[in-house]
Amino acid sequence: MIILFFADVIGKPGREALIKKLPLLRERYGADAVIANGENATDGKGIKPGHAEALLAAGVDVITTGNHVWKQRETYRYLDEQPRIIRPFNFLSSNPGRGVTVVDTRAGRLGVINLSGQLYLNPARSPFEAIGEALEQLHGVRNVLVDIHAEATSEKVAMGWYLDGEVSAVVGTHTHVRTGDARILPKGTAYMTDVGMCGPRDSVIGVKKELVLERFFTQLPVRFEVADGDVWLEGVMIELGEDGNAVRIEPFEERA
Repeated sequence: MIILFFADVIGKPGREALIKKLPLLRERYGADAVIANGENATDGKGIKPGHAEALLAAGVDVITTGNHVWKQRETYRYLDEQPRIIRPFNFLSSNPGRGVTVVDTRAGRLGVINLSGQLYLNPARSPFEAIGEALEQLHGVRNVLVDIHAEATSEKVAMGWYLDGEVSAVVGTHTHVRTGDARILPKGTAYMTDVGMCGPRDSVIGVKKELVLERFFTQLPVRFEVADGDVWLEGVMIELGEDGNAVRIEPFEERA
């Protein structure tokens, strides 16, 4: 099984670039499944149902999210109705939506788990305490990818080691800055601390740089806006063997 995972999709520039380039990238890599983190897809904060549907129609199989998932209230009901978009599993169980999903691909079934880190993001439960319950819901699914949406690199690295040999891949999102540590851990789990972002590089992690500089210099509230210059897609290709273990992980970038 070949999986393409795209990092945080930032606003309209990120959405349009992914929709435009996805057919080419699916063909280039022979992808069986595509996952994208969409938690910044609507104006940099959350994802509206219409924007999620556009990504799914373009060929994304599963949309993961993160701490901004509650920013768009019209998405609450959608999270209950659409099984192909998930929110962090370690949020309250009473919250809308689900944290685990399974999709059928031409190479077999793929389970996807979304987790939130603890530092600065304050989920209801520790991801380390919750992941066992999430895996129980995927009993019998051989191919499993975990998106850990977290601030701290240490927390993501620890999750990778904790799940080595238990899942096919652990990939990190949230910081919008791609790390250079993609590798296969000793027991067969593909790992990367942060896959980066799909959005404008002429920015500060997707936001107009002059607004971020104003915030840093004045320490006053500033309304952030998504930038629009020099848009790139950042992602990772993961190849799994028959046993669900990873045999290859390759980060990639594609200019819009």
